[in-house]
Amino acid sequence: MIARSGTLLMLLALASCRTYDLDKRLSDESGLVPPDQFARYGREQAEAVAISREFGRAAQGDSPEALQRQADAAVAYARTLPDVVNVSADPLGYRLTITFKSGWRAAVNPLSDGKRGAETPGLAAAAGGPAKH
Repeated sequence: MIARSGTLLMLLALASCRTYDLDKRLSDESGLVPPDQFARYGREQAEAVAISREFGRAAQGDSPEALQRQADAAVAYARTLPDVVNVSADPLGYRLTITFKSGWRAAVNPLSDGKRGAETPGLAAAAGGPAKH
């Protein structure tokens, strides 16, 4: 009886272990404001969504080297945007931390919704003045 209980507890412990697949958990958009709606909140929000989309689009695999290339591509894109002051990457944590001219800091995860960063609403306004609502 004790041996069966031990085996059952061991199986229960193994079944309750989480996987380390952070990408699917962190990039799940269910329950959040849709990206295009969030991008309409302002110029910096549009830039954050655009960076997140380019971050997701640059995915090339799950190896540490592939994750670093993905983060590097997103950082390079972020530096082309006018309001971005600094970008720091955590490739293994699937996130970028962006600092904007206004002082606002935002963390973004990869967003794979099939759109390019340039297709983000409000991003055109980032290049030439305040966003229109």
